Amino acid sequence: MTDNLNPCVSCGACCACFRVSFYWAEADDAGGCVPVGLTEPLNLFLRCLQGTNSKTPRCIALRGEIGHDVSCRIDENRPGPCHEFFISGEQGEWNEACDRARAKYGLAPLFTPMLPGITESYVSQGASITPYHVQLPDRQNGSH
Repeated sequence: MTDNLNPCVSCGACCACFRVSFYWAEADDAGGCVPVGLTEPLNLFLRCLQGTNSKTPRCIALRGEIGHDVSCRIDENRPGPCHEFFISGEQGEWNEACDRARAKYGLAPLFTPMLPGITESYVSQGASITPYHVQLPDRQNGSH
């Protein structure tokens, strides 16, 4: 058995957190590749994947248990927003939406962004960093 280093296969939180809307022509009945039977219309120009346009979204194409073992049953035929959504930390870039979706399901963030020129000096001084803020050391005499 080969280890898969892609954290998406043990996550799936984004597929159960956001509406996946896309231009209608991405569906296979209009020449695209997204199976039209898994979509629903939003308006004249947009469709979404079934299950994602609800108060508690979960894409109809998502298989498995979030945070454990998941897959997309239309992986090769996903719409543009799915292809464009990137894993937080991919190529050193923070994706706040990825980490926010993970947090919704109690999963740890994948990436903590570094703030150039600031973070490095504060980390060396013992500052704590999370994806949402940097807790700076107290300053004396109210100086800025």
